[in-house]
Amino acid sequence: MRYVRPVSATEFPPPPPPGAGARPVPGQDPRVQWGLSLAVVAVGALTIRPMGFSGQGLAVAVLFVLNSAALLARAVPEHRVPPRLALTWLTLGIAVAAALIGVGDSGTGYLFAYFLAGHIGYRLDTRRALVLAAVCSLLCAGVLYFHLGPGNPELPWVLGLTTGVPVVVGILNRTQRRAVRSALSAAEAAERAARAEARTAVLTERGRIARDVHDVLAHSLAGINMQLELADALLDTGDLEKVREATTKAHGLVKESLKQAQWTVHALREDTLPLLESLTAMAESAGHPDAVTVTGTVREPSAQVTQGLLRIAQEALTNAARHAPGGKAEVELTFTAASITLRIRNRPATRAVTPGVGSGMGLIGMRERVALLGGSVTAGPVGEGPDQGGWQVEAVIPG
Repeated sequence: MRYVRPVSATEFPPPPPPGAGARPVPGQDPRVQWGLSLAVVAVGALTIRPMGFSGQGLAVAVLFVLNSAALLARAVPEHRVPPRLALTWLTLGIAVAAALIGVGDSGTGYLFAYFLAGHIGYRLDTRRALVLAAVCSLLCAGVLYFHLGPGNPELPWVLGLTTGVPVVVGILNRTQRRAVRSALSAAEAAERAARAEARTAVLTERGRIARDVHDVLAHSLAGINMQLELADALLDTGDLEKVREATTKAHGLVKESLKQAQWTVHALREDTLPLLESLTAMAESAGHPDAVTVTGTVREPSAQVTQGLLRIAQEALTNAARHAPGGKAEVELTFTAASITLRIRNRPATRAVTPGVGSGMGLIGMRERVALLGGSVTAGPVGEGPDQGGWQVEAVIPG
């Protein structure tokens, strides 16, 4: 039986709530994007001419400001910009970029077109990105080719035709980003599943330990309490012999519960208990020597199966001693190729039954234990044969 150490909340902290913020995509530092955008703006401010407050200089200054705003807007997170607004913003951006190329007499105004084209591929889906990049190339090339404005005579129209090429880089970056985010989402899902599995394992282990505690403590303490109550009642009669007999039984139950506690500790530490020898010792401790019979070829099952069968036998023998004192009990162990069957049958009581209240968890614990092992258990009175009027528990476990 495998022991799973209880896990604290600090070891398995709860996952972040939805919407608390996505993990950053590796290799995509927003500060790099900001730095490049600011560098383009700074270079443009130093090189684009003329700039002034009237005439052509005013037009160049206004177009420069609009280009700078369109470029710096790249840093706005995608979830804050609806797709239609992004399409409108980038379309206007390439229009003012082409206009700046046609109006400025000199400088690096074409850099705005290049960077916006790259961001088109990053922000829009592939079909729209390619169409808009083609429009950018044709628009910038047309401005230079047809000299639509004062323009920079040193800029060839072919340069304008290449302004849409960076869209390919943007598309590749977007594809990589989506692949990385998909991998991160899969990793987060696997992490959540692992956390859920760990919590389930902890709850399952707590349930198993609760059954073991019930099996060891509830039975033993109930028996000890029964004997001590009997001794207390006998004190009023003055029958010291019977009082001594009751206290002797109580001492015996204490020793037996210590032995059972050792069995539980061994099981929790994954020490393998020999099934047949443990059943024989358990039956002898309960006052039924030579009660174990075996059918089939004996084999050692797994630790989980062994522990389950021993706990069922312990439950059944304890109940037999409590509800049918003096009745003979028999333990049958049957091995087949596919399963192991444990049958405990006790005859009716031959001595007076001392009234007592059980925990009510014995049969429930049996069924839970056997269900975890994929088996079945039945319990009920014996209706025929020499053991008629007694009780039988039968557990069938694969293994």
